[in-house]
Amino acid sequence: MIGWLDCGAGASGDMFLGTLVDAGVPVEHLQSIVDSLPVERVPLTAERTSRHALAATRVHVAEVESHHHRTWRDVREIVTGGALPPAVRDTALDAFARLAEAEAAVHGTTPDEVHFHEVGALDAIADIVGTCAGIDWLRTHRGLTALSAGTLTLGGGRARGAHGSIPVPGPAVLGIVAAADIPVTGGGLPYEACTPTGAALLATHVDTWEPLPPMRVRTVGVGAGGRDPDETANVLRLVLGEPQPTRPATEDALVLECNVDDLDPRLWPAVLTRLLAAGAADAWLTPILMKKGRPAHTLHVLCRPDRLDAVRAVVFAETTSIGLRAYRVDKFPLDRAGEVVTVDGQPVRLKVARDGGTVVNVSVEYEDVVAAAETLGVPAKQVLARATAAAQALY
Repeated sequence: MIGWLDCGAGASGDMFLGTLVDAGVPVEHLQSIVDSLPVERVPLTAERTSRHALAATRVHVAEVESHHHRTWRDVREIVTGGALPPAVRDTALDAFARLAEAEAAVHGTTPDEVHFHEVGALDAIADIVGTCAGIDWLRTHRGLTALSAGTLTLGGGRARGAHGSIPVPGPAVLGIVAAADIPVTGGGLPYEACTPTGAALLATHVDTWEPLPPMRVRTVGVGAGGRDPDETANVLRLVLGEPQPTRPATEDALVLECNVDDLDPRLWPAVLTRLLAAGAADAWLTPILMKKGRPAHTLHVLCRPDRLDAVRAVVFAETTSIGLRAYRVDKFPLDRAGEVVTVDGQPVRLKVARDGGTVVNVSVEYEDVVAAAETLGVPAKQVLARATAAAQALY
């Protein structure tokens, strides 16, 4: 599963939360993650609403304090002092670090000396932690593997901040997008469309900036911002779908082969591992009987033409072969996509292969089966059977 964010109306923390909940992330899950922080409880509530007649979800994050000037160190202690899952903790810290670095550059100080104002409030901390938790939920429960986004709209005009009226885009937002090399536009909007929190979250989570990539759309999440301006529907959209290949139906490839009868067979696993690390698409052995009745193996290596030199070097360095034969082949790869099922709360990835849109094969990732079995303390065959049954129920 891949995701694409439509940032044409900008981005903010509450817009992110609404988008994620609208895309299927349970608001109760986000609340439980936010509740694990060692601070006063920050309630989250979701409601259905609309922006320019476009149905959306709005997540309200309660303001539970009046004084909220915190340093980067204070925020860091809050985030690390809770029971956050490691992935959520690390991405939340990444987002806050981007904010601290941008604010430090604006005020001519160091990140540790920065005093957060709006983004130091508990509701803003909940925005960031909740968004990181929601994206992590999509990765573990929906198999999200990549997140891209279109050009980010920043808006224009002026906005009120802790230091009075400032121009839009704000200096912190510009610092964040510059550091992350995010493509932006004013968009002709006479207000702050993208907040520092929204910019930091995008910089942390978006892998690539591009138009909507080829995909089969499965889910669209629409999150509403607080304002409902005349100029545009104030929403952030998340499109989730299965990636579609942009490659041709066939791919050129090479098969390299050599017969080896004098290599210690205990070395073959290391040889195959090195070949795959060098860029081989596949590597395998066939037992053969050579002249004079000598038992041997044929080493086969499948690779792209541009990996020939690297793969050939490994064969000569790691085996006793003194020559190679090579021939070109056509590959006919099926469309592949990832999915995730759970077994007693443990994620197990699936590889789904399609031919012309029809599912023809679903395989369970065995390494995930072993990891889940070790965590649950049950035999791997039980986890494999249950994951296979869950896959069959999906397809």
